[in-house]
Amino acid sequence: MARETFQVGDLTAVIGDNEGYEGHRAGYNGVHRLTHRTNSKSSLFTVTGLNHEHVFDGDHELRGDSKVFFEPRNAPMTFTKISDSEAELHQPPTPTFHLESWTRFKLVAPHYIDMTYRCKPHQHVFTNGYIGLFWATYINAPENKSIYFRDDKGWVQLCTQMHNDESTVLHVNDKTELKFAPNTRPTLFKSLSPLRFSDPLYYGYFGSHQYIIMFDRTEGIRFSHSPSGGGPPSATEPAWDWQFIIPEYEVAQEYGYRARAVYRERCSQDEVLQEYKKWRATLNK
Repeated sequence: MARETFQVGDLTAVIGDNEGYEGHRAGYNGVHRLTHRTNSKSSLFTVTGLNHEHVFDGDHELRGDSKVFFEPRNAPMTFTKISDSEAELHQPPTPTFHLESWTRFKLVAPHYIDMTYRCKPHQHVFTNGYIGLFWATYINAPENKSIYFRDDKGWVQLCTQMHNDESTVLHVNDKTELKFAPNTRPTLFKSLSPLRFSDPLYYGYFGSHQYIIMFDRTEGIRFSHSPSGGGPPSATEPAWDWQFIIPEYEVAQEYGYRARAVYRERCSQDEVLQEYKKWRATLNK
């Protein structure tokens, strides 16, 4: 079994590994399809959402081999159904980066998907001494391609002009400077925006609905945006992405974070903050 459909509260989600099947392209793990009770015909995502897409060290993945650039898509992965609301993806140590990972998804009523990510490096192979991790979420032709987040003065709207153009937003206190091999391919994670976020969350609109993603920390979290999901500028599929940066690492030590995705009918910015505060309060218990 490479996938399963889960229905909890207002949400129906298909969660699965990298295996392809009718209606789903191979190489896209995570939440393959997500619908809301009040918009059951149209999935929020196209090929996938909450998709573990890249492992990077500023060197190996930039050398032109797409299987290395998209290693989490290409390396073997196992899907396990935990319960009627929960599933886990396990990826054994990958061929290039020797990184093992576990991603657990749990649907929570009325409109949440909780995600817990853990990883363990098994060898000292990261050229520049850091571990970079990247997740992609491909949105299904929203009228408004922007994401919205808060800086230290209020709400900020971001819609990048082109793929790989000032794509990544750092936290206001993020001083980590990542090294990259010179004269190598452009990427979302190499291209930095002058904007900065304060609270670890952002949202976007999908018709009469709203998607919010929030994180349990600011350390290591970076937001990324593409207006075209890697396609031409006319593409209707923006990517609302994020990264987790581990500046230094030890072999055989676990690292990770927690996130909550919210897919609900539209709400105010105050309600977005209330969603975040309510969730963070549960994490502290």
